[in-house]
Amino acid sequence: MASGKRVRARRPPRLATLAAVLALLSVGAAAAAFEGVSLPDTATFNGTQLRLNGIGLRTYSWLRIRIYVAGLYLERPSHDAEAILRSPEKKLLVVRFIHDVDAEDARKAWREGFQDNCLPPCHLAPADIARFLAAVPDMRSGDHSTLAFTSNAVAITLNGQTLGTISDPMFAHAVLAAFLGPHPPTAQLKRELLGLAE
Repeated sequence: MASGKRVRARRPPRLATLAAVLALLSVGAAAAAFEGVSLPDTATFNGTQLRLNGIGLRTYSWLRIRIYVAGLYLERPSHDAEAILRSPEKKLLVVRFIHDVDAEDARKAWREGFQDNCLPPCHLAPADIARFLAAVPDMRSGDHSTLAFTSNAVAITLNGQTLGTISDPMFAHAVLAAFLGPHPPTAQLKRELLGLAE
């Protein structure tokens, strides 16, 4: 997203169920293993086959507490974060938690992710962020979540249950940028999701 462009007014993000779309989400049989977590090599989202682009581990603090393993699926694998963020193609981020995460800690991480990676002309209204954060629950080891991206929305599930969809292209971009933007949770996780880790 290049700076200097004027952002037109838009409706606030709408949080609504998207069961019909997510019901069309399926995964392949072959799997890639990482930190004891297996993720499939392919996934099908709304009729489109996606391939595992990279798989990585989110750690926290100098103690390197293992929080979750995430896998990024794309229609066409890429090592270019900006190209992935700009692409209108379908994307899927799968997260497997291996440590409990308090809801308030998760909300703090999202706030920081938006603040650090939603750069001009990206702008998220505080009220929209508040609605998003209000839906963030406690996470427990063994929980699994998906963020399914289309060209203008992101749909969210937790343990197979649809939490909803945010029908706002800029908000969807900001959600993915929280993982792939200039200030990701960790530089190593970003590299791993981009398939660049050794």
